[in-house]
Amino acid sequence: MTAAERSANAAHPAVSDFIARGYHVFGGGVDPAAASALLAKIRALRTFDADLFLSEAEFDADPQYIGVNPAPGRNLLERFEDDLAFVEKDPAIVEAVTALLGDDYEILLKKLICGVPASVVPDWLKARIAGNPVNNLGAYVRPPFRDITYFYGIDFHQDLIDYKDREADFLTLYIYLHDVGTHDAPLFLLEDSHKLGGTLFPHDLTKNAAQNGETGWLYRDGRGHEVQTRQHLLTGKTGYAAMWHACTLHGTQPDAADNERLSLRYLIARKPGVAAPGMDAVNATLLGPLSLEATRKDLDARGAAQIKANSVNKA
Repeated sequence: MTAAERSANAAHPAVSDFIARGYHVFGGGVDPAAASALLAKIRALRTFDADLFLSEAEFDADPQYIGVNPAPGRNLLERFEDDLAFVEKDPAIVEAVTALLGDDYEILLKKLICGVPASVVPDWLKARIAGNPVNNLGAYVRPPFRDITYFYGIDFHQDLIDYKDREADFLTLYIYLHDVGTHDAPLFLLEDSHKLGGTLFPHDLTKNAAQNGETGWLYRDGRGHEVQTRQHLLTGKTGYAAMWHACTLHGTQPDAADNERLSLRYLIARKPGVAAPGMDAVNATLLGPLSLEATRKDLDARGAAQIKANSVNKA
């Protein structure tokens, strides 16, 4: 990369947005027709109904909380590599990600996320998970269907949560495969929350009013710093695309609609040994650490929830 190219990358709106607020929205999104075509293929393979779930007796006979998410060889998106070009080769996305992460960035993970509608979650399961900060339903889903990540709400968190001891040198890219409104489990994102760097989950948040009377949260890092954030709701049409820093807080409430919410989630990182002046510029503005030895305290040794607390449900 030449000096001129590095300068251009540093001035890219994605870099300035990450510095200023911790995320970037792609105004034009990605190709909605391609997103709809992929969605149709996915729905032809999977019915998102109550048959996804184990019975209470089946679960209690052999509870498993670890190793229930998509993994290499068990990831529905592996069937659709060619269909994902509308995201991975989209010029605006390539340009923005390159500005932040440099040339030859790498995809750490890509998977399909399903916000499961309340109407299909068994009553016994709703009672068991009520109030949990992270309702990843993989443990309760039948093994053949664990090639997708299923959520029934997740409290405000950083994507650093899954990467202890790793530097925040990656970002999350999110694509809605259909229209997502306020009742479709859209993501809530807290502007400026990245500024405190990595903090332990569950996070210290107090709901209040941000500037102009909008909903906000006072966020404390436990190290003597705090920041006033503004709550931003990510809603949009088919092909909506946004990306955020690994330390930006975000979450979802349970899906209140009749249909599932299906989205693509990418984790994208700088390639080892490759300069990433855009992300370096962002990280230089953060008050807190870029990595954590421990990222969460909500799980017991089995991986089951041991804390009942959830802020995003008050959003």
